[in-house]
Amino acid sequence: MTTALAPTLTAADRCDRCGAQAYVLVRLTSGGELLFCAHHGREHLPKLQDLAIEIQDETERLHETPASASVEER
Repeated sequence: MTTALAPTLTAADRCDRCGAQAYVLVRLTSGGELLFCAHHGREHLPKLQDLAIEIQDETERLHETPASASVEER
């Protein structure tokens, strides 16, 4: 299992379960790929660990402050 350093999933990548923005990419040993939102990633990853050759988890991006966000002035 590996984790990418730079985000590669975009807003166009959608969860295979619910259609929300995907933050988890699972590459299966069978050659397929699955995309999950953070919620469904947490739900399904424990079951997929043995079937995956790579899991790219970008859920930490949900906690980042965008570079364009400004600090509130007092």
